Amino acid sequence: MDARALKTAFELGLIDRLESARSGSVEALGRTLGLDAAGLRLLVDLLAANRVVTEHRGDLRLHERFAAALRYRDLLETKLDFAGAVIDDFADLFTLLLKDPARFMGSARLFELFDYRRALEPGLENYQRTRGWMRITSTLTRYEARACMQLHDFSAHRRMLDVGGNSGEFVLQLCRRHPQLHGAVFDLPLVCEIGLEHVLGEPESGRIRFIRGDARKDALPAGFDLIAFKSMLHDWPEEQAGRFLAAAAGALEPGGTLLVFERGPLPVRGAAPPLSMLPHLLFFRSYRQSGAYTERLAALGLEAIESREIALDSPFFLVTARKPAR
Repeated sequence: MDARALKTAFELGLIDRLESARSGSVEALGRTLGLDAAGLRLLVDLLAANRVVTEHRGDLRLHERFAAALRYRDLLETKLDFAGAVIDDFADLFTLLLKDPARFMGSARLFELFDYRRALEPGLENYQRTRGWMRITSTLTRYEARACMQLHDFSAHRRMLDVGGNSGEFVLQLCRRHPQLHGAVFDLPLVCEIGLEHVLGEPESGRIRFIRGDARKDALPAGFDLIAFKSMLHDWPEEQAGRFLAAAAGALEPGGTLLVFERGPLPVRGAAPPLSMLPHLLFFRSYRQSGAYTERLAALGLEAIESREIALDSPFFLVTARKPAR
């Protein structure tokens, strides 16, 4: 209820009005938003209970803690949208998720939203659908990348390939921090087209290129001293993920680094996850422990393997390994 009330406040423009005007009378806001007295009162009370707004003698303003959180409005709205898009999967199909995962995948809106087949061919509907999920993943990556940069020193790298790199947001964040770095994204054709739009106009766009391909069947391009998988490998069964890692290890320059930045399993025993974690809960079978990747990289002959964990909205880990120099 807290989340839905907040989403409605965004949709009605209430948050924008209070942010720009700092305060306003409840009566005047009701007329502006087109709400009757009963509807407005319900919304205001829900928002006040969730410390989104405060009310004093008919004057409404944003709660100071919520006003501070609006620095991350893009992330906040993305999480509301993402959870809202798949809430029926949990409400109606949770039993099926536990009992028959294959049928769940065929019925759930989650997998309709992330339908990568639409990124293979041009077309207006494919473009709109692909752009929709790319908006979600790009916003999440914008903030998750900051944690990755705290864990790994990218200053020694010059040429980076992000496999399944989506809109290029991860590469963009790294290039913004490291002016010596040139990055490339290897992804499906329509993803690359939308990715070009995403970075166009950014000062770093001249150092970012997109390479169209399908990692399941196409060879990865060579000539990179860093190959990264950011929130990509969990989308695939363990055997296929292993093939991706093997292909990256083969394409990587000697002495180069292979990097995996992924979510780990979501803990639920201590407390039920918040609504924002609902999409990740539905993916619970996909998230692996870091050891699944360190063992695979060791078997591929990579060295100096490190695994570090960090707690964001859920557990994340960063695994790095170096290809032996010739």
